[in-house]
Amino acid sequence: MIALVQFLIKYALFEPFGVTITLNLFGFSLLVIATICIAAAGNIINDVYDVETDMVNKPKSVIVGKSISEKTAYNLFIAFNVIGVVLGFYLSNLVGKNGFFAIFVIISALLYIYASYLKQMLLVGNVVISALVAISILIVGLFELLPVLSSANQNTQLTFFKILLDYAIFAFIINLLREIVKDIEDIDGDHKAGMNTLPIAMGRDRASKIAAILSLIPLVAVSYYVVTFLYKQQLVVAYFLMFVIAPLLYVTIKLFTAKNKKDFHHISSILKIVMLLGMLSLLLYKYVLLS
Repeated sequence: MIALVQFLIKYALFEPFGVTITLNLFGFSLLVIATICIAAAGNIINDVYDVETDMVNKPKSVIVGKSISEKTAYNLFIAFNVIGVVLGFYLSNLVGKNGFFAIFVIISALLYIYASYLKQMLLVGNVVISALVAISILIVGLFELLPVLSSANQNTQLTFFKILLDYAIFAFIINLLREIVKDIEDIDGDHKAGMNTLPIAMGRDRASKIAAILSLIPLVAVSYYVVTFLYKQQLVVAYFLMFVIAPLLYVTIKLFTAKNKKDFHHISSILKIVMLLGMLSLLLYKYVLLS
């Protein structure tokens, strides 16, 4: 999904409108590879630290210790991180922004700290991982738009970066909501592992109600966005109503009635689909910006 969204940003949002960009296809592909390598490393180290909880929450999906050894998992974690950080160093020099290299190092470090420590803290891990999801969107703007920013194209570059920022905020909120829902789903294994997630601290029912209230934020925000900026485009309005707003409304209602692990797994899956469909709306911007 990360790779798909990044390519959509470049080829569905930037290039059709002649936005001044920095990277050619090769350079941009390296950016995508760097991002997904670091994300893959984060997933691997998370699986390593989650073996105990996963044995309770989803025993059939445990990989580390079954399909591959813990040593192999650590080696893969190191390999993917090295590839991602090295590519990040190369790209930062390529676009003439050496400081951008720190982004890859910080993300890599945060993913390790998240897996080993932060995810056990009340909401802190949820916020950090959601912020990193948002950064995977913003990083395209940082590498494509900022290096070629000038007084002549400043307004255009900033306009498109603001669009990216809107999508990053959407991704942050949806992912944060999904992280809380997953914590409710995985409460048994997390409790056994001594974690302090929201449902453990407040109880499953209260956490579910908080998640339901939180789900109103993207619901109201997307509705406001559509009414304010997209109302003239019937096709775009119909898309958001059917594929983003309606599923979010369903999630809100479902969170008030969800009772068991199966219910919360279903809600988590719906939120993942909403995230994807929300990002696919980038394909519609040619109807909005060219109107």
